[in-house]
Amino acid sequence: MDTPDVLVAGGGIGGLSTAFALARLGLRVRVLEQAKEFGEVGAGIQLAPNCTRILDAYGLLDTAKARGVVPDRMVMRDAVDGRDLTALDLRDLERRYGFPYLVIHRSDLHRLFLDACRDAGVELLTEQRIVSYTQDPATAVTDDGTVHTAPVVLAADGLHSAARKLFADDQPVSSAYVAYRGTVPISEVGRPVDLSEVVVYVGPRCHFVHYGLRGGDLLNQVAVFESPKAVAGLVDWGTPDELDTAFAATCDEVRAGIPRMWRDKWWRMYDRDPISTWVGGRLALLGDAAHPPLQYLAQGAIMAIEDGWVLSEHVKRLGTEDWDGVLAAYEAVRTEHCRRVVLTARAWGNLWHLDGVERSQRNVLLRERAIDDYAFTDWLYGPTALFPEDEPPMFEPVPLNGVVSANPG
Repeated sequence: MDTPDVLVAGGGIGGLSTAFALARLGLRVRVLEQAKEFGEVGAGIQLAPNCTRILDAYGLLDTAKARGVVPDRMVMRDAVDGRDLTALDLRDLERRYGFPYLVIHRSDLHRLFLDACRDAGVELLTEQRIVSYTQDPATAVTDDGTVHTAPVVLAADGLHSAARKLFADDQPVSSAYVAYRGTVPISEVGRPVDLSEVVVYVGPRCHFVHYGLRGGDLLNQVAVFESPKAVAGLVDWGTPDELDTAFAATCDEVRAGIPRMWRDKWWRMYDRDPISTWVGGRLALLGDAAHPPLQYLAQGAIMAIEDGWVLSEHVKRLGTEDWDGVLAAYEAVRTEHCRRVVLTARAWGNLWHLDGVERSQRNVLLRERAIDDYAFTDWLYGPTALFPEDEPPMFEPVPLNGVVSANPG
């Protein structure tokens, strides 16, 4: 087996998007995927302008738009009384940042990158379960003893990354929250839904999201709640009975969506504490292996796509004769940005799920926000930084009587 220029471990959205970014520069790239076939599990995904900007640079944005929905508005409502709290005009957002806010099915986005990799000549191998890595030389070893080597190995092997063990002695952090998902043909929804909107209902220890997919043919729904069983330390947590109880006191619009959730599978919500070292020798972490976030900023897959774009841009700048320089530049800029996202996502989730007096205070603050105030998105939705000095400043936090501080510093 020939030695590729780059070995990518993991065939999810992060791994494939990175493989394509490097292959389009003329590099020989091999992707190792542990499953029997390439695919994505889940439902909808939101792509903010910092991601659609990259899709446009790759020549993939028009196809992504054709497979997804470009909504007009994002609105946040109170899950208990159903009233509006704040909103973003997504058409104005596009004018500000130059690129649209797009929602798309995860499998459609994954297929987009898979097809692009095939067209670019990426070597795609399945049933490759990696059990260990080395840094110098960079290798990935599969469970059958096969040693894959390359000048650079990129570990895009997810939340439970085997490669991360070489960089940090840590474990995933449980939020005690669980997500249920579901897609419903719009003809079967049985209630009026405005598919020009991305809607999030925020409530005490729960939230509910819905938006359209596949040109408006599908309604995507996500129900997230804190599991009392998880808080109590029980193993069997997040079960459907907890789902129904968590949303029993929400408004009619939210309760109408709960029976449509998939009830045979659910996703427990984990992240990891940020780490500052992602590179050792010629082995580098990427995507959730490096920076798994909670989902509240809708930036998980986007950060992985950004990782690959930053790597490819530094390869263009320095060439493959200076991989050490490429990886150093990648680590220098991405670790700080992703630290900010991971910590801000935690704080944003706390804000969503307030109860009692704190919920009332939050609602007042959100309703006071002007619709054209982008102070809280400029740091996130602008151009992806290539160097630390290009990273925009964080927003100024708005205290909730000292209870909520969303700025991680």
